[in-house]
Amino acid sequence: MEYVIQFENANIYQNENLILKNIDLHIREQEFVYFVGRVGSGKTTLIKVINAELPLKEGDGYVLDYNLKKIKKKHIPTLRRNLGIVFQDFRLLTDRSVFENLQFVLKATGWKDKKAIKARIDEVLERVELTYKGYKMPHQLSGGEQQRVVIARALLNDPPILLADEPTGNLDPETSEDLLKLLMEINQYGKTIVMATHAYELVKKFEARTLKFENSQIFDTSNTEEIDLDSLV
Repeated sequence: MEYVIQFENANIYQNENLILKNIDLHIREQEFVYFVGRVGSGKTTLIKVINAELPLKEGDGYVLDYNLKKIKKKHIPTLRRNLGIVFQDFRLLTDRSVFENLQFVLKATGWKDKKAIKARIDEVLERVELTYKGYKMPHQLSGGEQQRVVIARALLNDPPILLADEPTGNLDPETSEDLLKLLMEINQYGKTIVMATHAYELVKKFEARTLKFENSQIFDTSNTEEIDLDSLV
């Protein structure tokens, strides 16, 4: 299988600060990959580089067919339509219903046919098990339900890659486990998923390829058994 995310000899900066150095990283299509490490170790910074929110200054980096070092501003929106983003803090529009939140994204990305928009929203809400919650306002939902809406939003344009940055950070353990089960199911349906997390009990329970961020480096393992997660707490 081809690599959908790859970095070679890359130095990753946050403003002028070198966060990660000499990074070689290759993620294959349909992989599920955890980013683990202490706060400030570079997990979120790397996600922002993958999303072209931060520039790649040194080394080589590619996401799908996009060269992160040479990408033009006009092409960044197209890149991001291929990357579903799941945030810790939801970032839903609080003055609009679930349906209207999702409708807003589709219209902003070029959808115009009302029937097609409704059909796609119904499809993603069913996928995240919120079929009858489209009329609800965000504040009427639990934290877990809000995060499921965020995942639905990320799936709207059927991106091949989902980037999840601490998606369980604001959720209780049981809800977090349910959410991770959902992400694992989405991965089984063919999506590549990259998840930055501090929820190490979940990482141990739902094993997948794990990248440990430490001392400005990334240590690649096949699974969590090779990492002392307790050392990261």
